[in-house]
Amino acid sequence: MPIHPSAIVDPCASIDPTAEIGPFCVIGADVSVAASTRLMGHNFVEGPIEIGEENVFFPYSTVGVAPQDLKYKGERSATRIGRRNKIREFVTIHRGTEGGGLLTSIGDDNLLMAYTHVAHDTQIGSHTVIGHGATLGGHVKVGDWAVISAGSAVHQFCRIGRHCIIGGYSVVTQDVLPFSTTVSPREVKVFAANATGMERRGFSADSIDSMHKAFRLLTRANLNTTQAIERIRAEVPASAELDELLEFIATAERGFIK
Repeated sequence: MPIHPSAIVDPCASIDPTAEIGPFCVIGADVSVAASTRLMGHNFVEGPIEIGEENVFFPYSTVGVAPQDLKYKGERSATRIGRRNKIREFVTIHRGTEGGGLLTSIGDDNLLMAYTHVAHDTQIGSHTVIGHGATLGGHVKVGDWAVISAGSAVHQFCRIGRHCIIGGYSVVTQDVLPFSTTVSPREVKVFAANATGMERRGFSADSIDSMHKAFRLLTRANLNTTQAIERIRAEVPASAELDELLEFIATAERGFIK
């Protein structure tokens, strides 16, 4: 079988003679790799796991490792991957936990783009596309033909219905209806000064209070930017931090988030 000399394959692993294990792969015990599956290189696979036929694992994917759930105590759990999936670079797939049925499963003909994270006990159907950098929390169920676009995050225990599409960078905290186009709000707002961060970095109480007052006038006083700056200059005690804030606003070429 085509196993690169630099690969480390546990003698207890079951590798089909037609499977390919590329350079610097690490294949643990209790790993089963079926016919014509290819691990291109630098892949880490930990069992128990069953990997079906004709999958392609691009470099640096990490598959079947222990979950990040703090309730996981080392119980025997598994991962199951079907056929003809494409697992792109730096994808992470974690095995199941006792609280979720002890199994993480992926069906057939899926594309998991780079940096996708599939957390413990997630169940992905078939023919899905999981976009670059998407995150599926634990116990998520993804129906067939669903598309989850780049950068989206799906909260634990959510269901993603069949044939839906989720727009990029969405935050999904409830079930997504089948056949729907779903996009979470993308409005970005400033809420307040970063008081905690300023305290940790040694800024004085007076400086922090000044920032609170300035941000309150900028974002909550129903003033336009010019009016807010006039009020800030008139009402907020001068400081180096305040000067930096006002200079930043004055030099913003693309506008700034309020």
